[in-house]
Formats: sequence, structure tokens, C-alpha cells
Amino acid sequence: MKIAFLGTSAFAVPALKALAEAGHDVAAVYTRAPKPAGRGQQERRTPVHELALSLGLSVHSPRGLRTDEEAQAFKVLDLDAAVVVSYGHILPKSFLDAPVLGCINIHGSLLPRWRGAAPIHRAILAGDGETGVTTMRMDEGLDTGPMLLAESTPISSADTAETVHDRLAELGARLIVSTLDGLMRNTIDPVVQPDEGVTYAHKLGKEEGVLDWRRPAAELERKVRAFHPWPGTSFELPKESGGERIKVLAAGLALAGGAPGTLTIGRDGFPVVACGIGGLKLLQLQRPGRSAQPADAFLRGFALAAGTVLPVPAVVSLPTRPA
Repeated sequence: MKIAFLGTSAFAVPALKALAEAGHDVAAVYTRAPKPAGRGQQERRTPVHELALSLGLSVHSPRGLRTDEEAQAFKVLDLDAAVVVSYGHILPKSFLDAPVLGCINIHGSLLPRWRGAAPIHRAILAGDGETGVTTMRMDEGLDTGPMLLAESTPISSADTAETVHDRLAELGARLIVSTLDGLMRNTIDPVVQPDEGVTYAHKLGKEEGVLDWRRPAAELERKVRAFHPWPGTSFELPKESGGERIKVLAAGLALAGGAPGTLTIGRDGFPVVACGIGGLKLLQLQRPGRSAQPADAFLRGFALAAGTVLPVPAVVSLPTRPA
């Protein structure tokens, strides 16, 4: 097929690589424009941009897609299909209608569950036992188009957003090759998404990463995994202990008593914090500007006595949006 590829983040990289290796004619790669990054604020290309250059592909980084000039430039590519993966721009109708077979999206969930911006994180946070990848033909709604192919993968108790992200990226790469093959051979029947089972994966905010000890420990343990590596989870020390904000990079479950936020030290030297239900065992911590440490080593260098009560944060409200 003659295709265009629209993607930006690392999640899209395996898909572009797989499509090129499968022999598809990638006429153009669209990605977000380079942004200043790092201490020197030098412009940094997106992961998709870097791969496209290494493959010798034509790269376009428009600031927006809603001009007549951009619509015409996309139309004259005369595409069989366009593949869209974690692009970052909303495609206008002029783009959706231009390719013969439409714009095909790789979405990191088993639709219609977890439409929206953060499907991987929300699936882990909700305690889902599985997730997956769905390819769909895009329409003007938010992840509402007819489904083409889907494949699932379990979410284990050791999975983080990072490990699931990497697994789904590779799964999506295999699935998009199968999807284009099926579309070429006319062996795929698009399936309209059902109304039942729709959930919305709200965009993540840094404020959500603050651990509220009033919540069940199981929920907080999932949050630590769901928000790793970004936006991360943290708690605040009492003012008498310095008031620093400490990052929690890994945690587990443990028995605990006392008011939410009460700290105890286990026999193995690791801290346990009482929660609304159960206790959260802190396994890896990081102070501001310092390296990450196992939590028992952290306590040896930063005295925090058993019985300390960690403050609970102000209630963090999630954004609401109808599915």
C-alpha cells in the first residue's frame, strides 16, 4: 500500500518500523515539530522523526492541520491508507476522508474500554486483569470508529505503565501489519463499537500522583505502578521531618494498623504506611535531587521514626468528561 504515517511518541516507533519492513510505501511521515528540551533548551526531534530520518523517509512537522494548504498537501499524496499512532494532533475531516481506505488508528486498549489519552495507566489503576491493542478506522469522534482487529495481553501484578506500554507498542506493530494486509485482501469486516462497556481514560495530571493514605493500600500500590515512570507518585514528610516531597518508585502490600499515614518499620527494615484499608510497603524511594534508593537504605540515611504520621493531601478531584 501507499501510506502516510502520523505519529510522535515512542509508542509509535515499532509500528513505523514494522510497516517499512513489510514493504509498504511510506510516502510521508507526519510528526510533532521539534521542541526545546534539556538544560541547553536545544530542539529535540520526536522518536518517530528520528526513525523516519534513519529510514530515509520524508518528514513533515506542521504546527496544525486545519489549513487549506495542509489539507491539499495531504490529499495530493494519493494514499491508499494512513496509519495514526499517538500523533498528538486531532485529524480534521479533510484528512480522515483523503485516503481510499481511511485513517487507521492503533489504540492501546480493548475498545470500547478506555477511550482517550491514558488507556494504559487507567487500566492498571483500575485493576484490570488484561488490556490490549485495537486497530480501528477513525471517525470524527474520540476513539469511536469501527474496530478492525484486536489482541489482548494480561496485566500482571508486577506490570508498570512502562512495561505494558512497551508490550503494547510491539503488539500494535504486529497488528497494524495484519490490519493493512486484511484491508488489502478485503478479509476484515469493521465492527461498530458497542455502547456498553465504554469508559474514558482521562489525561494524567501530576497532582494525581500524590498518595492519599486514606485510600485502600491496594489502590495506592496500583497507582505506583500505573504512574511509573510518569507522572510518578509521591508523599510529603511532616514539617518536623523536613517537609520534603518523597517519590515512591516501587511499593507492595503489607498488614498495618493505626490511623492512615502512620508509619511502622517491618522486620526487614522497610517502612510500611497504614492506609484506609491495609498497609503500603515502601520499597524504593527518592529524595529531591538525589538518587533512588531501596527504602530500607533510605531510612538508614534519613531518620524517620516508627509512629510518625505522614500528612494526608487535600482531596484531588479527577476531571470529568462523558464517555
